[in-house]
Amino acid sequence: MHIAIFLTALAVGVLAVTALSSRIDVPAPLVLITAGVAISYIPSMPEVHLEPEVVLLGLLPPLLYSTAIQTSLVDFNANRRSILLLSVGLVVATTLGIGLIVHALLPDAGWPASFAIGAVVAPPDAVAAVAVARHIGLPRRIVTILEGESLLNDATALVSLRTAILAVAGGVQLWHIGLDFVRAAGGGVLVGIAMYALVGFLRKKVTDPVFDTGMSLVVPFAAYLLAEELKASGVIAVVVAGLLLGHRAPVLQTAQSRIAERMNWRTISYVLENTVFLLIGLQVDWLLADVRRSPVSAGRIVAVCVATLLGVIVIRMVWVFVTRYLLIRPGPDPATGLPTPWTNTAILGWAGMRGVVTLAAAYLIPKTAPHREVLLLIAFTVVAGTLFIQGLTLPWLARVLRVPSPDPVEDALARATLLQQASKAGMAALEKMEYDDPHGVVDIVRQRVDMRNFAAWERLGTAAGEESPSELYNRVRNTMIDAERTRILEIRKSGTVPSDVVADVLTMLDVEESMLGIAEAERNEARETERSRRAPGGVCPDLERYPAEPVIDAEQAAGLVCQDCLKEGTRWVALRRCLVCGNLGCCDSSPRQHATRHFHDSSHPVMQSSEPGEDWRWCYLHHQTA
Repeated sequence: MHIAIFLTALAVGVLAVTALSSRIDVPAPLVLITAGVAISYIPSMPEVHLEPEVVLLGLLPPLLYSTAIQTSLVDFNANRRSILLLSVGLVVATTLGIGLIVHALLPDAGWPASFAIGAVVAPPDAVAAVAVARHIGLPRRIVTILEGESLLNDATALVSLRTAILAVAGGVQLWHIGLDFVRAAGGGVLVGIAMYALVGFLRKKVTDPVFDTGMSLVVPFAAYLLAEELKASGVIAVVVAGLLLGHRAPVLQTAQSRIAERMNWRTISYVLENTVFLLIGLQVDWLLADVRRSPVSAGRIVAVCVATLLGVIVIRMVWVFVTRYLLIRPGPDPATGLPTPWTNTAILGWAGMRGVVTLAAAYLIPKTAPHREVLLLIAFTVVAGTLFIQGLTLPWLARVLRVPSPDPVEDALARATLLQQASKAGMAALEKMEYDDPHGVVDIVRQRVDMRNFAAWERLGTAAGEESPSELYNRVRNTMIDAERTRILEIRKSGTVPSDVVADVLTMLDVEESMLGIAEAERNEARETERSRRAPGGVCPDLERYPAEPVIDAEQAAGLVCQDCLKEGTRWVALRRCLVCGNLGCCDSSPRQHATRHFHDSSHPVMQSSEPGEDWRWCYLHHQTA
């Protein structure tokens, strides 16, 4: 009962503190750690020890899997060089650098223990970094790199730690280190691929979303345990399985299964992530009590903790800039034609917050290691220090460096364009079908597809005080749904209709209402984007210099062509006109992207859509729409 009461109180506390952090607009990890520290000093509070087995077997696999299935394999592959340099190269560099610092300030700890704590504090935690990054709206590429880094750096750190622990015990040779890395990485990849193949085969045979979701809950633990049993990396096995299953989900799973899995893992991730940070705070009381009994002087303990904290921050900043200019050398951004700004690199270097894996890995250091209590305090100092110093200043730094957040208007434009292309493919498939349609079903289908596309384009509208057709539809339909649900509940109370039938009808209304709610939220976000954008205020100078041309109609658009596409024998999806010289080129959704090529050749910054009824403009230099 005591354990059950504690776990229930823990869950309630996590939810309450998370809700509070949303109200005060502070990232949840920071508030949860603060709350945990305060709770740990309550006299009646039991002493909470975060056992490494609980984290490495109970928390890490589901957290990694939840992130992996939501990570784009395409984006991961596009940024693989940056991800590998951070998740492998930086972890090794941090392990060595911190090992030197700790040994210089605490020589009695010995080299193996010094490198062990270096491996412990080396891997940043995406749970913390991404939580802050999404809270303040960092560019998606930075978030992708942070997620990718965190998916693999734990494996590198844990292998390095295992090697250092063997050295503490006096049983490691140099060639064992290389063999350990190869076996951990290669074995983990193979187990992950095997798990993907098995689950993918089973999903092709399964249509029940409940069974599919149940199978999904088993995958991260099965992949992790199988890999660890084979002396491979369980972390890499979970990541590979999650990336592949997430990428292939639209082909392997039914729509109901995908929706159910996505919602379940979002809930699991939400609860576990926030619980982790509260548990970190709860360690403070007993950690400090152990340190007070240490023979090492208080001054030396403070010095080594502060030096390690500064070391992990400085090493990361130096590493990201050195690798940017010597190894990565980023090319032009596809959207702007300009090199990726150094400000993005600075933000990536500053987003190196540590988390629960660092604290859990510290407990793996053998109890026979010299000054183990100081090493544990070092780990906690790095976790808490990076979270508070970097986590609290990251929003300020993003504003100072004017790092732009994702633009909801651009997202709405991309969404509308993608739906338009999908509709064309659907209509082409419809034309190839053979059917007898005496009831006009095809006309209804065409009308519904048109309505969906029109609603997507209307989300680009930002005229204040005007209600678009899709907004009017949402308002009318929501009012009707409320009335329909009220009537259904009245009928349910009478008991004249079976409860299963009532539940099915209510579910139908819930699905429709949720779709209307998502559309409304996206539309509101697009309309308020100017208030949340961190780019310089107002429209950029180039968009002001080149105003929009009159909107063309379908008759005028019929005579427009992309001359470059005609010469090359390719087809265009949509046309864009340069507002400087009038050149007409195909959009980025077209195979040859002649409008963007024209910008690279001429440096003319602003183009406008040349599709019927569209008046939006795009500035290549400032990455802004109007």
